[in-house]
Amino acid sequence: MQEELVEFQRNDVRKLVPRPKDHNIIGTKWIFKNKSDGLGVVTRNKTRLVAQGYSQVEGVDFEETFAPVARQEAIRLLFSLACLMKFKLFQMDVKSSFLNGVMEDEVYVEQLKDFVDNSCPQYVYRLKKALCRLKQAPRVWYERLTEFLLDNGYSRGGTNKTLSSNMKTPD
Repeated sequence: MQEELVEFQRNDVRKLVPRPKDHNIIGTKWIFKNKSDGLGVVTRNKTRLVAQGYSQVEGVDFEETFAPVARQEAIRLLFSLACLMKFKLFQMDVKSSFLNGVMEDEVYVEQLKDFVDNSCPQYVYRLKKALCRLKQAPRVWYERLTEFLLDNGYSRGGTNKTLSSNMKTPD
């Protein structure tokens, strides 16, 4: 739990503010998961703080949601072209990806029961970055990723916007 909160601080995820009267305050909860190796031996206990996104109200807490999913046909075509043209493909995983999605909406969450700031117990957190399970989390993360890729010479696919390419010639 402390690791997760340190990650929040490192990513500047939230700011403690007075409780607003005109906004919905969303709860949070801890999700615990054991990571196992191939033999079923627990190798790591993982903890994640998530928003109780089911309590968000459309039109009040968010305007739109979006979860990009690549079509299987597009992925197969990409692999076929990569083999044919000897392209190098790269895959990546972003740890705490949603914590990199910058929030434009005003979203507030309660302080954690066991981690209340004693100097401001009635305050809540205004989110600067997205939390997992917020309705808008996939959208803001995808916008941030797309902006990064476009700034670094990639272009978005015309038919499938979830694919990006950098058409440098192979070595």
